[in-house]
Amino acid sequence: MTRTRFGATLAFAALVSAAPLATQTAGTARTPRGNTQSPAPAAASGRPKLAVLIMVDQMRADYVERFKGDWTHGLKRLVTQGAWFRRAAYPYLTTVTCAGHASVSTGAFPRTHGIVQNAWWDRDRQQMVTCTQDANAHNIGYGVTATGGDSASRLTMPTFADVLRTQRRAHVVTLSLKARSAIMPAGHGGDAVTWLDDAGDGWTTSSAFAEQPVPAVRAFIDANPIDADFGKTWTRSLPPARYEGPDDAEGEAPPKGWSRTFPHELKGSTGTPDTDFHLQWERSPFADAYLGRFAAALVESLALGKHGTTDMLSVSFSSPDIVGHAFGPRSQEEQDMYVRLDETIGILLDRLDALVGKDQYVVALTADHGVTPLAEQMKKAGEDAGRLDPTVLRDVAQRAAQAALGSGTYVARENSNDIYFAQGVYAKLEGKPGALQSVIDALQATPGVAKVYRAEDVRGAVHATDRLVRAAALSYFPGRSGDLILIPKPGWQFSATGAMHGTATDDDQRVPILLMGYGVKPGEYQQAVTPADVAPTLAAICGVTLQQTEGRALTPALRVAPRRPSTP
Repeated sequence: MTRTRFGATLAFAALVSAAPLATQTAGTARTPRGNTQSPAPAAASGRPKLAVLIMVDQMRADYVERFKGDWTHGLKRLVTQGAWFRRAAYPYLTTVTCAGHASVSTGAFPRTHGIVQNAWWDRDRQQMVTCTQDANAHNIGYGVTATGGDSASRLTMPTFADVLRTQRRAHVVTLSLKARSAIMPAGHGGDAVTWLDDAGDGWTTSSAFAEQPVPAVRAFIDANPIDADFGKTWTRSLPPARYEGPDDAEGEAPPKGWSRTFPHELKGSTGTPDTDFHLQWERSPFADAYLGRFAAALVESLALGKHGTTDMLSVSFSSPDIVGHAFGPRSQEEQDMYVRLDETIGILLDRLDALVGKDQYVVALTADHGVTPLAEQMKKAGEDAGRLDPTVLRDVAQRAAQAALGSGTYVARENSNDIYFAQGVYAKLEGKPGALQSVIDALQATPGVAKVYRAEDVRGAVHATDRLVRAAALSYFPGRSGDLILIPKPGWQFSATGAMHGTATDDDQRVPILLMGYGVKPGEYQQAVTPADVAPTLAAICGVTLQQTEGRALTPALRVAPRRPSTP
């Protein structure tokens, strides 16, 4: 897809509060790396020194109610001292990591920001591309050889962090194990945008954000090698009776070297810090604890909150997602992850109190998606559940197209909810009476498929009364989404093993929103909201303007009604 110049968005820095920003599509020109502008003047009174976004990958909304009795530190503080929105949910279909992070960061949905999946079929290149893949960028490793290039070039609009940088000259730091989870909160620039490489053994940034390794990041990594956790053992934090589910349950898929029961030792398969050790580390609470320490160290070394403006920190904790996929949301492992995460977030908040000042920063915590329980456990409980095999779906569509059009290859790719036909095939199917419908009927007859829509059924149908049509429409982006859109039945998931998400069910769509700190009115709130409301809320508290958002500021939880932003 042709990309227009995102770098031009810098031109609106002085005018954004007065004029709407035209829709941007990602471009070849780049926003200046880091914060290259002159220091901002002293911040106007009435603004936080630091905006903190905490993303917990795969945190279901019901985890707060189920697990809060286990919490004593950070998560407890957010729940008891902050604003808890109990009815938050994504309204769209593709409830996956990259789409969720982009929605939280921009205040918009996939149909607007363009991030429809973690990866999608590129019709021009005839290959899959990831949501952060960028041929014009090259990755930069911290002590490791980095490959490929990643950026937010496919994101079609600015993030909250982008606007803070352009309107407030903010310093921006984002961290995660996953590239997409560090990049989407940052957007098109940042001072320290850092993630773990695909092999899991080294930290990475990109030329989209820095010309060379950031010294403060390098200093922390050098002083805190991941391999220092080799040999540690993950044991249960609570008495066995406190856990909701059994320690060994159907369908769990632990990494190599681990059984389905506690304890879990980080030992790899060779007795050294090998690839299997790194896979185990990512599936343990030790990875979350590392990220928490990393974040606190960069707040201190990069002096976030001390630049006379509102800086930003984003931390996306990926390990709850990786553990959740392996053991499921009903496992003792997942419950214990949140006991440990409560401690990790508490230590981070304590450090922010000391470094920035208590009540001098605002925190928003939410998740990119929920998760559906393991199919094996649901079936055992008598529920309709199962696994959708992409190969089977592709073959069903292929055979139906062949029956209508004759021999040939008609399906280019199946990618969870999306079926992509080869070039020109869709028009041929439409041109022959009943042909396209025969493919749709065959797919809908496949076990686990609830509904199949044509692209034209959902394109622009964001006000449809049918909930599933509207969900598909909010996820649809021309040129990136499939020719056919599949809606799985509740309980059915696109995965061969483990637990999965990516559907328009409560399991996958419902997540928590917790706000705390500067400008926030504590309490429990019952309004129906979406995670796309987080960025407009932070913008209102920080006094900046986001354009083209589909979310709205959560004004019931604001101490003061949003004011018109002032020019710094």
